[in-house]
Amino acid sequence: MREMTRETIVTLRPGYFGDKERVFIEHAGLSASLLRFDTGVEAVRVRNARGEITVLPFQGQQVWDARFDERVLTMKSMFTQPLPTREYLANYGAFLIHCGATAMGNPSKDDSHPLHGELPNAPYRSAFLAAGTDERGPYIAVGGEYRHTIAFSLNYAARPRVLLRDGETMMAASMEIENLKKTPMDLMYMAHVNFRPLDNGRLVYSAPCSRETVRVRTVIPAHVVPTEKYLAFLEELSENPGKHNVLAPGLAFDPEVVFFLSYKADRDGWARSMMVHPDGYASTIRHRPDQLNHGVRWISRTPDQDCFGLCLPSTAEPDGYRAEKAKGNLRSLAGGQSARFDCEAGLLTPAEAREEEAAIARILAG
Repeated sequence: MREMTRETIVTLRPGYFGDKERVFIEHAGLSASLLRFDTGVEAVRVRNARGEITVLPFQGQQVWDARFDERVLTMKSMFTQPLPTREYLANYGAFLIHCGATAMGNPSKDDSHPLHGELPNAPYRSAFLAAGTDERGPYIAVGGEYRHTIAFSLNYAARPRVLLRDGETMMAASMEIENLKKTPMDLMYMAHVNFRPLDNGRLVYSAPCSRETVRVRTVIPAHVVPTEKYLAFLEELSENPGKHNVLAPGLAFDPEVVFFLSYKADRDGWARSMMVHPDGYASTIRHRPDQLNHGVRWISRTPDQDCFGLCLPSTAEPDGYRAEKAKGNLRSLAGGQSARFDCEAGLLTPAEAREEEAAIARILAG
């Protein structure tokens, strides 16, 4: 008989956070401590014996940082601390950013939505810690609710949750969007997970590597000024996408390259992606194509920022509301209906990475 989950939930309030980090909850081999950065942004640090994640409970519920087995998984950015802002690029350095929910991606000149929508730095008035035990053992989770209401237009609730288990190096993240209106709403969502790329990292993923299934984005966003060399590199990758499967230091991922991948899933519905480190460890992410049917890969390697969206599971491609509507990628959420999106991300040991690579091979062979 399956054991029922036992869980204790504690509401978080801004007044609980001080300038000095302090342990707030201890549960089995896990702990959650509260701190406030010098910038004034509150954070929860969830630890186990293998590492930690840092979550911003009141600002987008971002996972600001993730590190396990003494390895920093988070992208290299120009931000040493999170900044209190609603502007996407004014606080860009997190490991996981929730994007959406009424629009997502790079807005075109005809779009009115902000870059990646209203969720990335959304102000959460409701946040909580949960300590529990289920059939897989003890865990601590951080979650909350953001209400987005605009008279005569929108009324939805976003409910993210990120969970870390005792002794594990993978976090489980989810987002639920509920349409609180009685009429439909447009829906777009992306789990923007930003790993730190490693020179000569080897990419293994459950999408066939061909021109048709690993497509290079040819739309140039407004913030990118292309050079002839950059355009030639995009053309080369379009003809031979396998060229990027090893992150060789000389590849010109400056300012960025974006791919659209057609993933296959295992029998349990999970698609898998990983970057195998030179020493055999691996950064990895798993998602469900039945929930997020677009796999976006984003690489940006510049002197100031080193970022790798190994897979950004999404409901659409990131070309903005109007472009994705024209492609038929816009979803509609009926009045009172909810949608849920799940992913897992973290670190694998060399033995676990070998098992993951074998699992990916089986998916591709099937």
